[in-house]
Amino acid sequence: MTVSESSFPAPAADEILRELIRFDTTNPPGNEKACIDYIKSLMDAAGFETRLLARDDNRPNLIARMPGKQEQRPLLMYGHVDVVPTVKQNWQHPPFGGDLIDGEIWGRGALDMKSGVAMMIAAMLKARAEGFVPAGDIVFAALSDEEAGGDYGARFLVDSHPELFENIKFAVGEFGAASMYIGNRTFYPVQVSEKQICWIRAIFKGPGGHGSMPVKNGAMTNLGRFLQKLDRTPLPVRITPVVRQMIEELCAGLPQPAAFVLRCLLNPRLTDLTLALLGDRGRIFRPLLRNTVSPTIVSGGEKVNVIPSEITLHLDGRIVPGSTPAELVEQLGRMAGRTADFEILRTDAGPGEPDMGMFDLLSGILRDADPGATPVPMLLPGVTDARFFSLLGIQTYGFNPLKLPRDFNFFSLIHNADERVPADAVKFGSRALFELICRYGK
Repeated sequence: MTVSESSFPAPAADEILRELIRFDTTNPPGNEKACIDYIKSLMDAAGFETRLLARDDNRPNLIARMPGKQEQRPLLMYGHVDVVPTVKQNWQHPPFGGDLIDGEIWGRGALDMKSGVAMMIAAMLKARAEGFVPAGDIVFAALSDEEAGGDYGARFLVDSHPELFENIKFAVGEFGAASMYIGNRTFYPVQVSEKQICWIRAIFKGPGGHGSMPVKNGAMTNLGRFLQKLDRTPLPVRITPVVRQMIEELCAGLPQPAAFVLRCLLNPRLTDLTLALLGDRGRIFRPLLRNTVSPTIVSGGEKVNVIPSEITLHLDGRIVPGSTPAELVEQLGRMAGRTADFEILRTDAGPGEPDMGMFDLLSGILRDADPGATPVPMLLPGVTDARFFSLLGIQTYGFNPLKLPRDFNFFSLIHNADERVPADAVKFGSRALFELICRYGK
């Protein structure tokens, strides 16, 4: 039966986003249920087949399916609704208010990634309202727990319910297709691959004792020396095929001498010199060109007058494709010498070599939406739920299209105070995703 546009209300993506932000889904602990239930109510009202699946009843995942003509394999669209904490951040506006201020929607998750979820929902509701039947089934998944490892979300679904994703080859998820400006040119980096997570614990040791009797080469001192080395000594440059393709396609769209300078990033002998020359403009490229490690948690010492003999440091490592966790630990061990022991706490295999079979379709949608712009493939410096779906042979494209103002500081707002997104950018993305539903399989 064809569903007429007047059969049910189809809220716009920006309206959906504001509602999603108002659910406090801070992870930990998550508490995504109320948010997922709201999404389910929208999909149920539109007549979609929906199903909730959960490892923990308060942390469910929603699967909604739009039947297609069975002329093409199903397409997966997915995103997570949990967000990172806001504690000790100084927000100008309430992080769970979903306020619309000067054309921007404020709140935790506005960029990562409730905006992407809202755009997907709005695109599916529009297709349903217009009675459109896609070439293949569209499977939508609203997921819990991405920000803490995905054990209650994508990993749970892939391990326990792989049949839900049978015959799916391609997916769109986070993180990519936000406009990027170099000079007077516009680019849309579409994620086709991502780095591998490697969380590490390092235990620094040294002589302890009474605080009135200072020691040499104590655990604190050894930690300090290591952190200084980590800050001053970048890990070796590794140029992966995706990064090479990304930079070469960026250069093809740039005039000289900008293209010449950017291409120097691909020469390991010139990479760091080029990054220094680029300054802040090179920030997006720095983590793509090597393994990276960020110290995040330090613990040790129990009393002010006791010198601790052990200090624990947690490190967030991200590995480029082709490298290994063992290689990263070896590199860190050389920096620390004999002063620390390193233990890998968690590592998940990253996706394999990307399947570029749907890249041209996504590129065409972006070019039509923003004439003159150039889509390019991208390696994501972080990790997403794509690593789990790749275990089922599914290639994810990071495709949350956002046409942003030139002065919008996208990367500095993610996981930070005052996270926000222009409402018009969210509408732009929902239109692009609607086009994907319409063009998929054509």
